[in-house]
Amino acid sequence: MGSHCIDCAKAARPDVKTRAKYWNAGQPALVTRVIIAINLAVFSFVTISDPSSLSGGGSLTKAQFDLGLNSFFLRDGRNEWYRLITSGFLHFGIIHVAFNMFMLFQLGNLLERPLGRLRFSMLYGACLLGGSFGVIVADANAIAGGASGAVFGLMAAAAVSLQRQGVNVFSTGLGTTLLLNIFITFAIPGISKGGHIGGAVAGAICGFIMLAPRWKSVPKWAAYATPAAVAFVSVVGSYLMAARGG
Repeated sequence: MGSHCIDCAKAARPDVKTRAKYWNAGQPALVTRVIIAINLAVFSFVTISDPSSLSGGGSLTKAQFDLGLNSFFLRDGRNEWYRLITSGFLHFGIIHVAFNMFMLFQLGNLLERPLGRLRFSMLYGACLLGGSFGVIVADANAIAGGASGAVFGLMAAAAVSLQRQGVNVFSTGLGTTLLLNIFITFAIPGISKGGHIGGAVAGAICGFIMLAPRWKSVPKWAAYATPAAVAFVSVVGSYLMAARGG
């Protein structure tokens, strides 16, 4: 039978903040899974309403028309601003949704744990709205949809974070993935260039602050204010661009 020094045990025990950090690191990426579930639920709804949407080809279905983003729906008295968000959960075909959900799963598992659920949610929302702003700026005449703007934002945020920590993004494979996706964006017709670039810019701005290295002096509140500001600017910018006719 041994004995323990109570004071020694208390001294060796991590403080509350450290324990909370370790607890959070061991949790599943819940927000990521919820976002994926919402995307799949919307895709299932669209598919059930019109099975032809499963292939991603042909004309738009009514559900896709009702949820997709186009500057026309934001002006001329329609004011359907919900499309800035709903379009980010709409997909055109099984390949489209499968690729985006795979990337979201990978990036969400990478980013949600270090950020925490609230800040990751804010990052994702800012990237989604940044992508929608990009659609209004560059692809205003098309019905756009998909999580790829937000996914591009997560990729950009992760890449900026690694660079700030002195890690070569190409040594991790993330840089190659990002460049490949940029190439595909401009090489294949029918892909929203504005949505992808808008999301990437939003993610890079947020990642620069939210995922700053520990040795960089960044106020804690900035990790919340930055995505909120990016989201606000994206919504206001979308309004102004739509008001002038896209």
